[in-house]
Amino acid sequence: MTSITPENPPMPEVAGGVDTHQDTHTAAMIDSVGRVLGTEQFPATAAGYTALLTWMRTFGQLTRVGIEGTGAYGAGLTRLLQAEQIDVIEIDRPDRKTRRFQGKSDPIDAIAAAKAALAGNRTSTPKQRDGRIEALRNLRIARRSAIDQRADTQRRLKALIVTAPDDLRERLRGLSITKLISTCAALTPDRDDAASPATAAQIALRCLARRHQQLSTEIADLDALLEPLVTAINPRLAAVHGVGTDTAGQLLVTVGENHDRLHSEAAFAMLCGVSPIPASSGKTTRHRLNRGGDRQANAALYRVVLCRLRWDPRTRAYMERRTQDGLSKKEIIRCLKRYIARELYRIITSNDQEH
Repeated sequence: MTSITPENPPMPEVAGGVDTHQDTHTAAMIDSVGRVLGTEQFPATAAGYTALLTWMRTFGQLTRVGIEGTGAYGAGLTRLLQAEQIDVIEIDRPDRKTRRFQGKSDPIDAIAAAKAALAGNRTSTPKQRDGRIEALRNLRIARRSAIDQRADTQRRLKALIVTAPDDLRERLRGLSITKLISTCAALTPDRDDAASPATAAQIALRCLARRHQQLSTEIADLDALLEPLVTAINPRLAAVHGVGTDTAGQLLVTVGENHDRLHSEAAFAMLCGVSPIPASSGKTTRHRLNRGGDRQANAALYRVVLCRLRWDPRTRAYMERRTQDGLSKKEIIRCLKRYIARELYRIITSNDQEH
């Protein structure tokens, strides 16, 4: 009798999970019902990523891989898996209650990541990090750091003036910040007299002022790179009333290169932390403020609202009407942020369709 059993039965479907660290990645494999098939540790190098993928495929047909930290230590592994057309899922940190019961170790976290990927709980689609928006993110990191350092330098310079000798303090106290920086940068203290408090104060002021000038030059250079890049990525977004290069850049980085990972404008609003959270119970129906999401994106929408409240007649009319309805200014701003998130989401997604 001829056997009806196929000579090469299909390989079983399996799922993987990876707990990422700076030097090593710990991987775990489970079958379609969640049984653990094995765990292994690999170096966080290009060769290690290839060995990890080869090891995973020995257990069966790899359907999906859950990774903790796809935007940090797991970025390199994520790029390799996506290039191999593997479905990569970003895993949130493990539930605290479950962790208290199960303990914590790299294999335990990797198994939890694999089970979360299989079940689809506490997961999301990772951002693609191989396009123009990734370049935009890198430039914005450098710019944000320079702005923070310049602000800190300015605060320290002003604090130093408060305790400076009387004649120096009186000469610098009433100057604008631009004039103050140029004046302090032009000081010519005697370095041989650095042991004198007055001379040391002048040396310190000159150093801080010149550092401020260097950081300003650095910021201007980065702005010259960012403006055409943001316009090239989404010209309509950068041209919206109240949305400048900085705000548009932040929203593009928040959404990511693969904008289709957000399935609706409500998801975009949740990502930006401007969607009200249901807090109803029994006969009480209400919503509370969303304190989650990307706070930098939330701040970007806030800046758009402030700009429109000052210059846009429709927004000002909305403010007056809602004020008459009894809403406070904070409540009206929250509503406006939600409406603006809807408007900008449509612009972002329409730009994807055009391309």
